[in-house]
Amino acid sequence: MYSPAYNQVEDRAQQLELMRGNNFAILVTGAGGELQASHLVCLVEERGDAVAIVGHMAKSNPQWQSFFDDDVLLIFHGPHAYVSPRWYEQKERVPTWNYAALHVYGKVRVIDAGDTKHAVMRRLVAVQDPAWLAEFDALRPEYLGSMLDGIVAFEVQVSRLETRWKLSQNRGRREQERIAAALENSADSAGRATAELTRRHMVENE
Repeated sequence: MYSPAYNQVEDRAQQLELMRGNNFAILVTGAGGELQASHLVCLVEERGDAVAIVGHMAKSNPQWQSFFDDDVLLIFHGPHAYVSPRWYEQKERVPTWNYAALHVYGKVRVIDAGDTKHAVMRRLVAVQDPAWLAEFDALRPEYLGSMLDGIVAFEVQVSRLETRWKLSQNRGRREQERIAAALENSADSAGRATAELTRRHMVENE
């Protein structure tokens, strides 16, 4: 991913925050052949110094059959918003789009064991819908088994992260302040979230 140095975020906590807060990711496979992509909810897990991405897809989705030795790519997208030239102090500007995105690369493996697959789904329910966890645990084993038979769980061991927090850092703090103020008045929640993220990444120079 193209990302100038001033748009890159190396802080692990911020990287994990974006992934966990926007965990409906795009999984891309097929580096050496036909490209395939799926939109999937994922768990982001820290394991010591390592990070793993755990997810699942329908067994009828042929993409899992292309899990070979090539790296896969997972794309996590944070808040994003249109930036109007009207908001700049300098009027000779053009429109742009600000956003935060993170690309994750790593080897993927299929999780076959039924008990491990069940554990993956239980962790997902605990994260996404903890109020329903007791009911998940009470599902009939026959029903749960048939549901688990219909999915393929997988795990990606992260080997590389690419980040781009494009928040007008190249325009200086004064222009960032103006952009953030305009986005804070947006009727769109994504615009307001982009404003909040911009204020967390203000540059020092005026």
